[in-house]
Amino acid sequence: MFNALSGRLQKILGGFRSRARLNAAEIDSGLREIRIALLEADVNLKVARGFVARLKDRLAGETVGRALTPAQTIIKLVHEEMVGVLGGEEAAQLAATSYAGRFSPMMLVGLQGSGKTTTAGKLALRFKGEGQKPLLVALDLKRPAAVEQVSIIAEQIGVAAYSGTATTPVELAREALINARKEGFSPVLLDTAGRLQIDTELMDELTAVRQLVEPVEVFLVADAMTGQEAVNIARAFNDKVALTGIILSKFDSDTRGGAALSIRETVGVPIRFVGTGEKPDEIEPFFPERWAGRILGMGDVVTLIEKVEESIEEKDAEAIAHRLAKERFTLEDFMNVMEQTQKMGPLSQMLKLLPGFKLNDEQIALGERELVRVKAIVRSMTPQERRDPGVLNAGRRRRIAMGSGNTVQDINRFMRQFKEMQKMMKHLKKGKLPFGKMFGMG
Repeated sequence: MFNALSGRLQKILGGFRSRARLNAAEIDSGLREIRIALLEADVNLKVARGFVARLKDRLAGETVGRALTPAQTIIKLVHEEMVGVLGGEEAAQLAATSYAGRFSPMMLVGLQGSGKTTTAGKLALRFKGEGQKPLLVALDLKRPAAVEQVSIIAEQIGVAAYSGTATTPVELAREALINARKEGFSPVLLDTAGRLQIDTELMDELTAVRQLVEPVEVFLVADAMTGQEAVNIARAFNDKVALTGIILSKFDSDTRGGAALSIRETVGVPIRFVGTGEKPDEIEPFFPERWAGRILGMGDVVTLIEKVEESIEEKDAEAIAHRLAKERFTLEDFMNVMEQTQKMGPLSQMLKLLPGFKLNDEQIALGERELVRVKAIVRSMTPQERRDPGVLNAGRRRRIAMGSGNTVQDINRFMRQFKEMQKMMKHLKKGKLPFGKMFGMG
């Protein structure tokens, strides 16, 4: 997700930070580098030129405030322009849209292989988690096993799927809507047919379904990895069926991000969701300001907090807080926190949400392996040893080392680290621990 672009832009902007003053030549050189970085990320040429031109105009008219250095001013303006290109405040409001309390038919359109059916399931699971009663409907009556695929996904995530007797997509959509109103289902997610390429027959079919259904949303599901081709596909679908939003699938695998940075400005349709992995729950609303922050290395603490709230059970959080109040953070608490945190996703994704956290892939991989090693150590302990590490004499430490595949020195080092963590937790309870130090940045 924007890995290459993020690295380039952070390096360019980092170069400004070392200078107390910037002359016109230095600014022009930096802007030229930014334009090249955007083009190398497969951003549309017109979008890249417009981005840099607006940035240059704003820099020309910008007065550097007392609180900001010239470099900070440039970084601030780059961030604001990035937010605008990704959709701005309008896209942020759409990302927070709630469909509760109203009948909400939705069409998912796109080419074959773009991930429509998988995305329909992800949306259904998301709406279910919000307390709604979604219904999945397969309108692709030509692709072999398309209806069965939707039924299997629905069963896996615990939502309903409709399979009627109609022989055309329009009639099946009519049946499904009647059934949904009768049984109280909403949103109704209509997984339409796809083709290997856009053709008249497909567009006529989608137009007919749209006229009948009058959907609240028409989402194009596009493969983020296709770059500028995704932009061309979005333009073609928008011309025929008037899209309300775009969902970029395989967003986690797109290292360049050209489609995300081009679609809003070239097609005029906002990105609404992004697929961030293969699991049914790995889909996120698209908030431009948060993603601009990630691209520029500013982190995304809001999303991190949301993931923590979703992943950590309230009773577990309360129990840990209670023991912290009594200054009794044990190895059992530590193990619980680790297991709950891993539910949030891969360590690499979590670290990217922290501002200022710059680790390369090798360092992140080492961190992943360290987590596995530490879990093996704690799991080799008895319940008593986890609750009261003070009983760990030499014999017990040898046993734990053998059981976890480590050396006694490894056990001793881990126990020293754990004691340091207990001290940090006491400071955290008293409100004395800086955020940066908590994550090893202090």
